[in-house]
Amino acid sequence: MEFTVGGQLEVRITPADVGKRVSVRRMSERGSQGAKFTDTVGVLTSWDHGVLSITAKSGDSVRITESTLVAGKVVPAAPARRRGPAASFDELAPVCARAWPPEESEPLGDWRLRAARGFTRRANSVLPLGDPGMPLDEALGHVGRWYAERDLPAYVQTATGAEGTQELLCAELEERGWRREVTAEVRIAALAPIGDLDAEVSRVRLSRDLDEAWLSRYQRFETPGPHVLKVLRGGPSVWFATVPGEAGDAAPAAIGRCVVDGRWAGFMAVEVDPAQRRRGLASGVMAALARKALDEGASAAWLQVEADNDGARALYEGMGFAVHHRYHHFRSA
Repeated sequence: MEFTVGGQLEVRITPADVGKRVSVRRMSERGSQGAKFTDTVGVLTSWDHGVLSITAKSGDSVRITESTLVAGKVVPAAPARRRGPAASFDELAPVCARAWPPEESEPLGDWRLRAARGFTRRANSVLPLGDPGMPLDEALGHVGRWYAERDLPAYVQTATGAEGTQELLCAELEERGWRREVTAEVRIAALAPIGDLDAEVSRVRLSRDLDEAWLSRYQRFETPGPHVLKVLRGGPSVWFATVPGEAGDAAPAAIGRCVVDGRWAGFMAVEVDPAQRRRGLASGVMAALARKALDEGASAAWLQVEADNDGARALYEGMGFAVHHRYHHFRSA
């Protein structure tokens, strides 16, 4: 990370750079071995009263005292893409949202309020893709009332880590006491290599609809009411995958769901019986769904995985999925 000009460290950022992606170096401590420094890269979200706040790609916010800065500069809005399909946040965010359609929604300027009786935060949160058309505090007040009328907690889904994401809004929510409850990665990959995986697909059954057996393996709800079915069945072109269980076992050995939307195929609800993991069932489900999506003209893949799910992240990494951005659900105080 190069900060020098003519061999001298230099701070080349000011409060006017709030909203831009920056790289800074600060003195973290000074001891008998000399000074130690820490580097931070992220979006500068505020610079007030001698304190800078920087939001990293992970969504974590770092506060830095101005007097500890030894170097700083504005850097490109997003790191160079290393692999996978080219995709902007503006293209990908609506695609991900359409894969989890709510029961009801309402526009608030460029924001969209979504509700589905509490089934999955992705269908029960505000999608803030733009300006709400009113001051933020007024918009958040409307959000709180709208969800309270439905006896639901108020969530706002934000994103960090790509050009055009919402680091500034994250900082504004944190300042107002909203709590970040969940962070997940949105990963993307070329679709054809997933369809070409060396995986057993002969046992995978594909269907346009889900049944009680599929639902028995999913188990992400207490009672699969009509709101659950509406969300899971919704989307431009939806496919369900099932690997039957052993004889006498009503629940499938593995399941999956894929939503084809233009050039994109989204993979979700990939679940495997814990007793049958590490047998390639998840790969088989993914490969079978990918082949169907390729038949429909898709060429790129996406999925969402929670940041602390190390096993799933390693599996998807091996399939070629790279992190595009991260999203977070903030809950009102």
